Amino acid sequence: MGKLCLPMCCHPATTTWANEFAHATLAGETTSVRARIRIVTRGAVIRLAILFALLFGALTGAYVTMIRMPGKSFTGPLPALTPQQVALRDSLRRDVEVIAGRIGVRNLYRYDNLTAAMQFIEDAAAQAGYEVERQTFEAGGKQCVNLAVEIAGTSRADGIVVIGGHYDSVPGCPAANDNATGVAATLELARTFAARKPRRSIRFLAFVNEEPPYFQTDSMGSRVYARRCRERGDKVVAMLSLETMGYYSDEKGSQRYPVPFGLMYPSTGNFIAFVGNFSSRKLVRQAVASFREHTQFPSEMGALPGGIPGVGWSDHWSFWQEGYPALMVTDTAPYRYDHYHEASDTPDKVDYDRLARVVAGLAKVLEDLANPAESK
Repeated sequence: MGKLCLPMCCHPATTTWANEFAHATLAGETTSVRARIRIVTRGAVIRLAILFALLFGALTGAYVTMIRMPGKSFTGPLPALTPQQVALRDSLRRDVEVIAGRIGVRNLYRYDNLTAAMQFIEDAAAQAGYEVERQTFEAGGKQCVNLAVEIAGTSRADGIVVIGGHYDSVPGCPAANDNATGVAATLELARTFAARKPRRSIRFLAFVNEEPPYFQTDSMGSRVYARRCRERGDKVVAMLSLETMGYYSDEKGSQRYPVPFGLMYPSTGNFIAFVGNFSSRKLVRQAVASFREHTQFPSEMGALPGGIPGVGWSDHWSFWQEGYPALMVTDTAPYRYDHYHEASDTPDKVDYDRLARVVAGLAKVLEDLANPAESK
């Protein structure tokens, strides 16, 4: 194919003019492009700055709302046990050794042991002066029982504080820490409050079927109980699930977390944790503030999304399903305790000195929750 020649290219003056025009045009376009680049770059920087500011604000708000809590966690050497705490420690040990040692594995597959654990708890509550209520239902072709005792409130009896733990175990596990410690703590708190007259009503519960295969199903004992509370119109203002509370370590790196919470919490597993969902953040803050005010023991807490692994892994989850504020008190179970759901979860693994300190602190928390200031 031949080249196309325009007539103006034949004259030198015309050629010079065309070159000058092209150069000017190119220079103008280059200046325009540079200006546009400066404008786009400036706008992008502004947008990125706004985005980072919003992200920082969101993270700060999340930290303040979900993780940062009132008071300060105790640090330093633990003080000597008081005589009352020594007696509490010995009583906790006796109950754990019966439930996890003498009785051992207890679930619907070991139904005789499950019944024996239920009977032991019922007898202990009756000996403390309570009239024990059995809530029965069927699961796996067998009769299952939740146990409840109540102290009627005085001036604010319609408000109910529920506290308790599950007494069943996974197959093959004697479950000293998970969860004979929670049951023993519940019994001790019930004994402590037996003669008191709180403003709000207090219910102490021992739940069946928390463990798989009934975990977070309609046959989970606490699910049955919480649903019954809603059907009756019970005004549950707080629920505390006592779950796996007896193992502590002062070794750095002994504490684990779901990603990315290891960046925000300590790596030493020497604390008790208060864990709730975002809807229960007010209760979490109240409980933590009370514990830290009265108790010389390390504590951590969070009001976190319920879908994070571990946040809903106990009976408090059942109360969330009915719209009640609820939290879990725990040593964080599998995130610290290597014997979790193993045959090695035996009574000798429990730190009874520290468990006694925690339970003594929970007595103060329960007292504060059950006795709110009277409205003027």
